[in-house]
Amino acid sequence: MAISIYPITENFAAEVGDVDLSQPLTTEDASAIKEAFWKYAVLVFPDQHLSADQHVAFAREFGPLEGENPTIASYRKGDAGEKPGHSELADVSNLDQKNEVWSSGSRARMFHLGNQLWHTDSSFHHVPARASLLYAREIAPIGGHTEFADERAAYDALPESTRRRLESCKVEHSIFHSRARIGYTEFPEAERQALPPALQVLVRTIPESGRKSLYLAAHAARILDMPDAEGQALLEELIEHATQRQFVYTHRWRQHDLVMWDNRCTMHRGREFDDLRWKRNLKRATVSDTANSVELAKAQAARSGESCV
Repeated sequence: MAISIYPITENFAAEVGDVDLSQPLTTEDASAIKEAFWKYAVLVFPDQHLSADQHVAFAREFGPLEGENPTIASYRKGDAGEKPGHSELADVSNLDQKNEVWSSGSRARMFHLGNQLWHTDSSFHHVPARASLLYAREIAPIGGHTEFADERAAYDALPESTRRRLESCKVEHSIFHSRARIGYTEFPEAERQALPPALQVLVRTIPESGRKSLYLAAHAARILDMPDAEGQALLEELIEHATQRQFVYTHRWRQHDLVMWDNRCTMHRGREFDDLRWKRNLKRATVSDTANSVELAKAQAARSGESCV
């Protein structure tokens, strides 16, 4: 039986049925899933029962995986110590190494609070993320939803004059900028040097669809060649525009959901839940993009014969 696709909206977010991701995909199913992914940008696979290896194997269908950066991994673990797991899966849980809910003063808890800001994964790396695949092993009974914003539709809704203004903008992204926004600045200088700011474009062209998209995140610290205050005001204005209700899908998690999203053209944020009461255990595989977004824009411009500032 061929897979089934159930759009949540006409062009953004869809559920996928009649597929068991614990088994190797047929060529036809893999192609259909990729086609749906390039169109809808967020795909939900309900009732999947996956081992860590199976989770990773499915993620690899979309490209090479991003390994855990030592700095980020250390703060995800925080003062809970090392936990057993797969090196290519990020721990997005509120659990310590004894599988108990973390404490209120946990460094990992403070770090994870940044995920409640609108962001796109790994934009603070020189080569950012293409896709993320988050799998729910255990969920809280209430709260903890994830919201996704369609930055393609948000770009399309901008006035033409604004779109022209943004085309050549380049933005510095830093994980330390987003964490400073929630008041968390306890990073040694050596760790700051290990994760220098990354330069990304503000408008991306998604090659599989040809659609243009904003590329925004809480990690976005400053726009090059623009006064910092003016640049920050513009970024905040664009994030507010891109996260209007008409551009947002809210996912209420069910145990064994796997949700994947295109980081090149979506933002997301986690919503609050009682993280000192309920266990929530999610693991994320992150697929790397093919290159830095500025480098990709230059290559696209060269192929089309356009100039790229």
